Amino acid sequence: MNPATILIIDDEPQLRQMLARLLASESYAVTQAENARAGLKAFTRQDFQLVLCDVKLPDGNGVDLTEIIRAQHPDTEVIVFTAFGNIPDGVRAIKNGAFDYLVKGDDNDKILPRVAKAIEKARLQQRVRELERQLAVKTYTFDTVTGHSPAIRQTIELAQKVAPTDTTVLLTGETGTGKEVFAQAIHRASRRRDRNFVAINCSAFSRELLESELFGHVAGAFTGASKDKKGLFAEAGGGTLFLDEISEMPADLQAKLLRVLENGDYLRVGDTKPQTADVRIIAATNRDLKQESETGHFRPDLFYRLSVFGIHLPPLRERRQDIGLLANHFAGYFSEKMNKRIAGITPEFTAALLAHDWPGNVRELRNIIERAVILENSNCLSMSSLPLELQHPAATSADGRPPAPTFDLAAAEKLHILKVMRHTGGNKSEAARLLGIAPATLYRKLGEWGM
Repeated sequence: MNPATILIIDDEPQLRQMLARLLASESYAVTQAENARAGLKAFTRQDFQLVLCDVKLPDGNGVDLTEIIRAQHPDTEVIVFTAFGNIPDGVRAIKNGAFDYLVKGDDNDKILPRVAKAIEKARLQQRVRELERQLAVKTYTFDTVTGHSPAIRQTIELAQKVAPTDTTVLLTGETGTGKEVFAQAIHRASRRRDRNFVAINCSAFSRELLESELFGHVAGAFTGASKDKKGLFAEAGGGTLFLDEISEMPADLQAKLLRVLENGDYLRVGDTKPQTADVRIIAATNRDLKQESETGHFRPDLFYRLSVFGIHLPPLRERRQDIGLLANHFAGYFSEKMNKRIAGITPEFTAALLAHDWPGNVRELRNIIERAVILENSNCLSMSSLPLELQHPAATSADGRPPAPTFDLAAAEKLHILKVMRHTGGNKSEAARLLGIAPATLYRKLGEWGM
């Protein structure tokens, strides 16, 4: 087992060094910091299982610092110590998350056992978090990708072949086809499986924030940058970085990404010292990236560097024989999650699914099955739990005119919406999400009904 890591934060050099020697004699790996700022900066270089922190520091208070450390590093335990113990400080330290509050001068028979217990707790928390992480990624394997159609089996075979390598992969396909699921599966089948899988949606951030998120920054790099921050390249060190919606990355950041792919180094925002990245890149887009590069919207050199190994994920309409399998899979998953007894789906329900074009692909199917499980009152998913557009798809008669309605569409719509509203306990935002309509549309309809 690797030695436990301990950080001592104290402005008294003699006491700090004495504690360091004592802990080193117990085979702990000890780092020293003379103030709060230096202590927080030490976390940018490594993680610590325990911090021993003085209350009175030149640039802060150890009790307040405890709250900051515990918020930023929940697996790190903190023991606060002071030359003059007082009950209010001790109570506040414990409330802020400190493991213990000790008075300087306590003998080794008291300090060392408390340190050992704090380390034991920190290691247990790390182990629990690691098990949770392993459980979370357990579903993201090729064995759990549902489907037997030739289109999806060919896609899986390609992904399985490239997974053990460090080759950069570009996943293409329409929205909702499962690009992140495949990225996770590739990671889990690679030699990097025991390291982090980190994902970011490039369209979700402004240019400045995306640069900071990817590469990190140093304190003072811009307004609000009060401390150093690790970027996702550092977080994914030794593992995989998944860049979703890569086509939305600004041009200047594309150049920086290209440099990482070619040379393996990058600069944090505001820094002059290059950092080294040991990361496998998997990128994804729902656009034609080759066409984007030809029209000047994406760097051609980055496109060719990313597309070393391209995998296209087929839309659901091109693998219709998988729709029934996927529907049953999602029905089982959501019925277990919601503690409902859904034994299967009716033939009419399946027929309605097969007749739909699925513009939102697997994600749309998953959402519809989730809503159906919520609404279904029997032990089998039936037509009544489907959205109205799937229950009664648009059709035309022989002369090209819509057929005459055989039911009261307005009444059926109202009944369906009110059923969802009852399920959500009147939560309009959640009801609108489940119904697949804008909240403003729901408010308008409720207003029309005097509700």
